[in-house]
Amino acid sequence: MQLRIDALDAHVAKPLAQLYVITSDEHLLALEAADKIRRAARQQGYTERDVLSVERSFKWGELLAANQELSLFGDKKLIELRIPTGKPGKDGGAALQSYAKNLSPDNLTLITLPKLDWATQKAAWVASLQQAAVYIDIPNVERAQLPAWISQRLAAQGQSAERASIDFIAERVEGNLLAAHQEILKLGLLHEPGKLTYEQVHDAVLNVARYDVFKLSEAMLAGDPARLVRMLEGLKGEGEALPLVLWAVSEEIRTLLKLKAGMAQGRPLGALLKEYRIWGPRERMMEPALRRVSLPLLENALREAAQVDKMIKGLRAKAHAGDAWDALLQLALTICRG
Repeated sequence: MQLRIDALDAHVAKPLAQLYVITSDEHLLALEAADKIRRAARQQGYTERDVLSVERSFKWGELLAANQELSLFGDKKLIELRIPTGKPGKDGGAALQSYAKNLSPDNLTLITLPKLDWATQKAAWVASLQQAAVYIDIPNVERAQLPAWISQRLAAQGQSAERASIDFIAERVEGNLLAAHQEILKLGLLHEPGKLTYEQVHDAVLNVARYDVFKLSEAMLAGDPARLVRMLEGLKGEGEALPLVLWAVSEEIRTLLKLKAGMAQGRPLGALLKEYRIWGPRERMMEPALRRVSLPLLENALREAAQVDKMIKGLRAKAHAGDAWDALLQLALTICRG
């Protein structure tokens, strides 16, 4: 059965199922969900715990052995299986299908996975787990959802803040949910329950942004110039390699160009997105971004990207050298604004 993350508290208050699967790229939320299941398991008599991690040398017989092994004291056991890559391989897929069909009544199994890509979600082993387990697929908290998430977390510890304060926290953590969580806990330690002032939030919250070069493309697609400028300045300040940043921007321009050219030939956008394996939040951003830009603009942007590359490599004459970071910003803003 599928279980929403917000229904987990009510679920674990009842007798637990034999198999749980958590899949998410939000490490904080996945950890919190797993902790709730572990805590409920201890309360319901699962006093032993085996932890298995699927690394390069992992043998799938270890999972089957843990499931069949009897406790010396007759205690119930929690078996945790962690698959960090989300790719168990052929042998692992077969082992998981067999495991799901032969669950021990004395054990509770918790399997944790990252967010599965579109192709992996179609695998037979995933279908077997979805059928046999309480399956908890935790979605990412996107940038636009972050202020509401911060407000909810503050409310949970008896605090609130005006929207300007919430936005300040969201801008500082720049999509880093764990950092946001730490700052919220800090506010709970520093201040009494109640409404926080902007000054209290400003003084307490550190600049904990972790600028991600691939999030820069997200800001560019979303048409958010303020965020784009802030992220590019953050990447520059953190010493990110300029060729890598240019590559990320150029790849997004190439993708937009392929999609725009395909649409000009009369092909539906849905088919093109599938062909180029674009899904998730990025898929939702493509249509408005494509409406914003023209084919000639994208072709010219790709030529400009080549010029920025020459600037980085020092291949342009000094009189036309310019600042590569500034040129890259102007290039990205061209796509952002259309």
